[in-house]
Amino acid sequence: MPRLLSLLLLSLPLLCLAEPVQLRIQGSNTIGTALGPALVQGMLRSKDATAIEHSTGAVPNEIAITAQGRDGELLSVLIAAHGSSTGFAALGSGAADLVASSRPISDVEVDQLQAFGDLRSGRSEQVIGLDGVAVIVHPDNPLTSLTTAQLAQVFAGQVTRWEQLGVAGGAIRLYARDDRSGTFETFKALVLDPVRSALSGEARRFESSDALVEQVQSDRQAIGFSSLAAVHGAKVLAIAAGDAPALPPSRALVASEDYPLSRRLYFYLPASPQPLAQALADFAQSPAGQVIVAEQGFVNQQVKALPIPAQADMPARYRSLALKGRRLTVNFRFQEGSASLDSKALRDVHRVADFLQQAGHEQTRTLLVGFGDPKETPGRAALLSRLRAMAVRRELAHEGLQNIDVLGMGAELPVAGNEQEQGRQRNRRVEVWVY
Repeated sequence: MPRLLSLLLLSLPLLCLAEPVQLRIQGSNTIGTALGPALVQGMLRSKDATAIEHSTGAVPNEIAITAQGRDGELLSVLIAAHGSSTGFAALGSGAADLVASSRPISDVEVDQLQAFGDLRSGRSEQVIGLDGVAVIVHPDNPLTSLTTAQLAQVFAGQVTRWEQLGVAGGAIRLYARDDRSGTFETFKALVLDPVRSALSGEARRFESSDALVEQVQSDRQAIGFSSLAAVHGAKVLAIAAGDAPALPPSRALVASEDYPLSRRLYFYLPASPQPLAQALADFAQSPAGQVIVAEQGFVNQQVKALPIPAQADMPARYRSLALKGRRLTVNFRFQEGSASLDSKALRDVHRVADFLQQAGHEQTRTLLVGFGDPKETPGRAALLSRLRAMAVRRELAHEGLQNIDVLGMGAELPVAGNEQEQGRQRNRRVEVWVY
């Protein structure tokens, strides 16, 4: 008996090595069905893992990825993609190591998950890419654009016929994601909540964006919304927020978050993350990870400098800038009610600094252009917008970048309406120009 016990004790390390290393990811269907698995496999390859296998589970939107690590250990990653809210619930119950979410964590979830640390900190809340909630119709529908106010009326069931929107077509049929979806929660927060409306009970609901888009493409009277990455040939409408011009969900406008229904895609990690969860988050932020984000149809965070067509109705200073400069595909935004950069902006500081240094822009002029929302006191909007640009300049100076100019444009060139706090928050931004 003692000899048998000794043999068992000696075998324990081997038994432990045979156990797979588990990483459990739960949350967004938008991320989990394709982007999440692609990032996991990319991360495993970057660590020299071999025998990587991908299999779907018996339950829809559940995926298992297995591999053999560099040291021979078995690795297993399980992904359950049933909606962003399910990910936060799973983290709280101990069923997830990392949350994939296509909308920011809510105040209620932050309170419920305090035991896992400050999930809004830059270390825990990680933006891995960008997406646009695309409003889609049948390819034969002649409509080209809607305002967010019109969208709310349509999806609340207040506007029920296409003729009320100026086109022929009869009754409008609504297609929407289900309540667990971050896509729906984003649409609800950006479109329905500001006007205190609820989704019509006549809307047909879908767990999958792909299934929703397929139905819209086959229904001449349909309107729906999905991830931009899942549009697959449906007609996409341009969207206007408030008095701002209607904008399409182009990659550049989603990257800058000017498109009214732009959204961020997140990984949320607890304060003490499981090592494989931290490795996945780090890989997602890396250049190789961001390439995968783009390959999967989303908008990555790679910084580019693009020309902006000069328009006759632009303010003179801005039009002059458009004629001679190029704008970077990133806007700096701030924490709500604060002059501090938000979690994405803090990482964007490093990305912009790397771009300027690697592209040799130290010898060119860099201008930070701040914007804001209207204020009652004359000149205050211009002052605050300039202070925002100066805050970004201070952060870039920490990265070794000097001789950066700033310009405050005040409340000019809004990208959203200023009637709601949500719109005012989006208008408080800083652009980066080089020339």
